[in-house]
Amino acid sequence: MPRLTRLTPDTAVGASRDLLAELVSRHGEVGDMVSTMAHSPAVLGGYLQLSRAMGRAKLDRGTSERISIAVQTRQGCRLCPDAHVGAARRMGVAEGEIECARAGTSDDPGIAAIIALALQVHREPTSITDAQVSAVREHGYSDRAIADVVGVVALNVLTGAFNPLAGLTPESGADA
Repeated sequence: MPRLTRLTPDTAVGASRDLLAELVSRHGEVGDMVSTMAHSPAVLGGYLQLSRAMGRAKLDRGTSERISIAVQTRQGCRLCPDAHVGAARRMGVAEGEIECARAGTSDDPGIAAIIALALQVHREPTSITDAQVSAVREHGYSDRAIADVVGVVALNVLTGAFNPLAGLTPESGADA
C-alpha cells in the first residue's frame, strides 16, 4: 500500500505542477514513482535532471542496466530491480548476464570490473584504491566512463530509497 499519494498536474502545486504537466504533455502519462516524487519539487527536479544527464553517460546502456541491477539488488528496493531487468531484457542482455548482475558480477571481465567498482562506490567509496581504478582502465574504460559510475549509482540510491519510503512496490502497480 503506497504511503504517499500520487499527484497529477491538477493536484500538484508550484514547480511540481509545472514539471508534471510538461511530462504528461510529452509522454501522455507518468508512472507512480514520478507522480509521487512530485510532493517535493527538489526531489522530482533532481531525479529528472540526473536521469536525463545519465542518458548521456559514456557507459553503454546495457552496462548501466547491469550496474543498476547489482546496486538495486543489494539496496533492497522491491520495485527497482524489476524495472532494470526489464530494460536490460529489452536491450538484449542475456538472461545469464542478468543473473550475474544480480550476483554483482558478469561473465565479461570488463563488465565484472565496472560492476565491482560500482558496488564499492555504493557501499564504501572511501576504500576504493588506485589499483582498482587502474584495473577498470585496463578493461578500456575511460575516466569519463569511470566517473559516470558514480552517477549511475547515485540515481539508483535515489530511486531505491524513495520507492520503499513511499510504499511503492510491484504489487502497488508502480514503476521505477
